[in-house]
Amino acid sequence: MPPRHEVVAAIIQHENQFLCLQRGPSKYAYIAHKWEFPGGKVEAGETQEEALIREIQEELALGIQIKNNLLTVHHAYPDFDITMHGLLCTTSPYTPTLHEHVAYVWLPREQLHTLDWAAADLPIVAHLQENVPAR
Repeated sequence: MPPRHEVVAAIIQHENQFLCLQRGPSKYAYIAHKWEFPGGKVEAGETQEEALIREIQEELALGIQIKNNLLTVHHAYPDFDITMHGLLCTTSPYTPTLHEHVAYVWLPREQLHTLDWAAADLPIVAHLQENVPAR
């Protein structure tokens, strides 16, 4: 049975746009160079909110304000399974410093589908395109 990870993802909204990040090379070809919402693993003893604030600070040097839980996704990749909790967030300022990703873009929800997303992020993209989150 592949390892299972509990992860959090920040769906960061600024005005009417969402922060999208591109992964760099990976040992797993199916996620290399894919677009994703930033985040990472929940460590032992952390709440989802604590993990997300820590991960976004480490990856992007951004302070975020968590608004609510948007969607939880269960996805099985070939080598591991994840349960990803997508939390809707805001930020100011809105220029990230990339420490782990190779590119970023702010897109309105209507254009999110134009990126090549990691499979686990696709349900969140679909949810955002069908629903306008409260800011």
